Amino acid sequence: MERKKASDFPPEVLKIFDGYVHGAISRRDFLDRAAKFAVGGFTAAAMLESLRPNYAFAQQVAKDDGRIKSEYLSYPSPQGSGTMRGYFARPAQAGKWPGVVVIHENRGLNPYIEDVARRLATENFVAFAPDALTPVGGFSGDDEKAAQLFAQLNTVKRTEDLMAAAPYLKSRPECTGKIGAVGFCFGGDIVNTMAVRMSDLGAAVPFYGSQPGAADTARIKAPLLIHYAALDERIDAGWPAFETALKANGVRYQMYMYPGTNHGFHNDTTPRYDAAAAKLAWSRTIAFFKENLKG
Repeated sequence: MERKKASDFPPEVLKIFDGYVHGAISRRDFLDRAAKFAVGGFTAAAMLESLRPNYAFAQQVAKDDGRIKSEYLSYPSPQGSGTMRGYFARPAQAGKWPGVVVIHENRGLNPYIEDVARRLATENFVAFAPDALTPVGGFSGDDEKAAQLFAQLNTVKRTEDLMAAAPYLKSRPECTGKIGAVGFCFGGDIVNTMAVRMSDLGAAVPFYGSQPGAADTARIKAPLLIHYAALDERIDAGWPAFETALKANGVRYQMYMYPGTNHGFHNDTTPRYDAAAAKLAWSRTIAFFKENLKG
């Protein structure tokens, strides 16, 4: 399948797709609304198919890369409510390393997120990416099914299950005990929540995540590296109030707004991917973790 770019789609279609991805509209609604922008053989159905993730692109670090080791691990869900599963990646050599929790988008632990964990391992971090879909069988490879299952999860339990991944990683023998977190979209929301609730979090990097309110922002102790897409009106609308709260409470933060990019620009499996912005944001992320977790 050819990798299309965001510029191949009318901007209105990308906005409609954002609503579909985040559950605001149904698949049928997307097809009906996108049909107005169909040209020639590029029908609404073809646009939807082209916008869906192609996980063949999601391998910047191969699973068998000799620099790392990876495996799936289980950890207890809070309140004794079962067992969660996640993907663990670490440097191949023996030692102790700072840890980074990797929180996925609203589709579960897919190959893109696993690759992000491996990328961190090549930079000498131990990374753990929990799968919120564990209670319903885990990510199956079908994004539409994953979205449906994700929406069925109890939201409170889902948050607590993901939060529990942080102390689990911190307790691992391969971890120095210093941990940070990075998340994308829904995962950015969770990373912001971790920053609010975890006084010992060493660094937080939310990619286009919804912002906490002013009262919660006052509780943040971790330094933040915040990445936003300039065309992401839905998420960016919350930035001014968040910035005011961050400044009022003396929270250390850096914010970068990437011009011309769409929500999801770091995800290299969809046309919304912006290679230049993604690489720059990732280099900043690695430098930020090295500064705050390895010092």
